[in-house]
Amino acid sequence: MASGTLYLVGTPIGNLGDITPRALETLKSVVVIAAEDTRRTGQLLKKFEISTPMVSLHEHNERTRAAELVRRLQGGESVALVTDAGMPVVSDPGAFLVAQAAGAGVPVTAVPGASAVVTALALSGFRGEKFRFEGFLPKKSAAMERWLEGLAGEEAPVVCYESPYRLTKTLEAIRKVLGEVPVVVARELTKMHEEVTRGSTSEVLKRYTERPAKGEVTLIFCPKREP
Repeated sequence: MASGTLYLVGTPIGNLGDITPRALETLKSVVVIAAEDTRRTGQLLKKFEISTPMVSLHEHNERTRAAELVRRLQGGESVALVTDAGMPVVSDPGAFLVAQAAGAGVPVTAVPGASAVVTALALSGFRGEKFRFEGFLPKKSAAMERWLEGLAGEEAPVVCYESPYRLTKTLEAIRKVLGEVPVVVARELTKMHEEVTRGSTSEVLKRYTERPAKGEVTLIFCPKREP
């Protein structure tokens, strides 16, 4: 019996209109959808009248769930992997499942979709030939400062995710360690209240000190050079 296929399906980062026709067709055609949060994905499926069953796959159960899903894939069932928003595996669960499926000889393919990383980079005004993606940032001050010190000679833009509640603290750390460097905060991308703020470290810090950020935040800065 031929194996099923594991599909890594990109989902919208905000605006549901960004879902692709291929993604919708894939979500309809697979036997099961492995979702980071079945409640969140359930809203997406309801919007597009998709009734495919779901199982959860998140950071706390991925290893046990992966074994189950690989068995199903080997038995001929196709599976779609989705996360809450954007592409699976990119700062989200899924890497272990992909490795296990590929190692078992199961076909793995991607159905590309929206990504906050490249969307924010495109809007930043920084040159995008090369960039450094760092995912979610250290939460403790000492770890944050060590991380920033390691970026002191980096010439490419650094893209990362940050909590709106920690944004001003992170900007203060950037100013302390790196000084006045070009910074962009991309907030609520593709949503109704999308906002892109550009400026020096102090300028952007002042903006979000006066009006604290809300929603999803992608932070981009250039440690060494002007964009």
